[in-house]
Amino acid sequence: MSKKRSIEEINEKIRKGKAVVLTAEQVAAMGREETPAVIAEKVDVVTTGTFGPMCSSGMFINFGHTDPPMRMERITLNNVPVFAGIAAVDAYIGATETALPHDQYGGAHVIEELIAGKDILLQATAKGTDCYPRTEVKTLINRATVNEMIMFNPRNAYQNYNVAVNSTSKMKYTYMGTLLPSFGNATFSTSGELSPLLNDPEMRTIGVGTRIFFGGTTGYVAWHGTQFNTGKPVNENGIPVGNAATLALIGNAREMNTKFIRAAYFEKYGVTIFIGVGIPIPVLDEDMARRVMIRNSQIETNIIDYGSPGHDVLGRADYKSLFSGEIALNGKKIRTAPLSSLRVAREIAETLRLEITAGRFLLTAPVEAFTKTPGLNNLDIRL
Repeated sequence: MSKKRSIEEINEKIRKGKAVVLTAEQVAAMGREETPAVIAEKVDVVTTGTFGPMCSSGMFINFGHTDPPMRMERITLNNVPVFAGIAAVDAYIGATETALPHDQYGGAHVIEELIAGKDILLQATAKGTDCYPRTEVKTLINRATVNEMIMFNPRNAYQNYNVAVNSTSKMKYTYMGTLLPSFGNATFSTSGELSPLLNDPEMRTIGVGTRIFFGGTTGYVAWHGTQFNTGKPVNENGIPVGNAATLALIGNAREMNTKFIRAAYFEKYGVTIFIGVGIPIPVLDEDMARRVMIRNSQIETNIIDYGSPGHDVLGRADYKSLFSGEIALNGKKIRTAPLSSLRVAREIAETLRLEITAGRFLLTAPVEAFTKTPGLNNLDIRL
């Protein structure tokens, strides 16, 4: 009879120090020799990890009130514009917002520097009201002086993502990095068999309220991410091909570590931020064991031509080939390079494994499962 267990039963084993916790790479290797039934019997939790550019990220900040009070209406942090259209001294800084007048420094850098404890220049103006009479302020803030630093990222941890190539005769500068002309290189940005949502492709154990490793501390899945798409085709191994599900994540940025939150600038594209995410996958039964056994050779994604106006699909590649440094497309060998860091992804998975093994990180059942979606809407330009 197939082994079945609940999340609470697994947590009880974690509390007693008896849980068997392996990284996704370790289980993938184990799966070469063992059946799903054996893995379901022997393994309680599988840890995952990814560390790559995730542009749809940002931070809520509460600066604290001035004396006399002020409703901040126009705000910059180190000359980076900040969204101030909420409460008096609340703001949201987006990772890809850039400083004036250039675009090589932006919100991601401010976020990283705040997490590091550095001083940041706050400048704000307002029209002034009877209840908020102050009209301007200029001061320095840091992690210790503000009330809250809440990382809230609307779209992180893509379940899968495309490979980028360039068919044209000109260099292309993109969010997938610099693409050489005439298929001179191919870039990709997923940690393969370590990637969180590829180890639970139907998201049986991941949903609203799932506890995760987020930027070096504990965070949570707040909701499904924007552009969440479960309508993508799947391959013979049940893996969505191309950019499918996403997660909205929340966590206390004051507790985060700049090892796992890093600003970056992509040439002639702009600012982005590298985010470290790790999710524990409870092995509830034989079906989950089969999922977490997935190997890079079984995970495929689309090869997309970023040189064509419609970003044409040219073929597929598996992650074993992508990580080997070379793929073949129409008889042509193309050099590959990951945008995400496999080394840091492995560190995240191992850190999470050690935290669970030590009893410091318990698993959570989702408060609510995600609703499946048939696809995404494109913007209908009606004017």
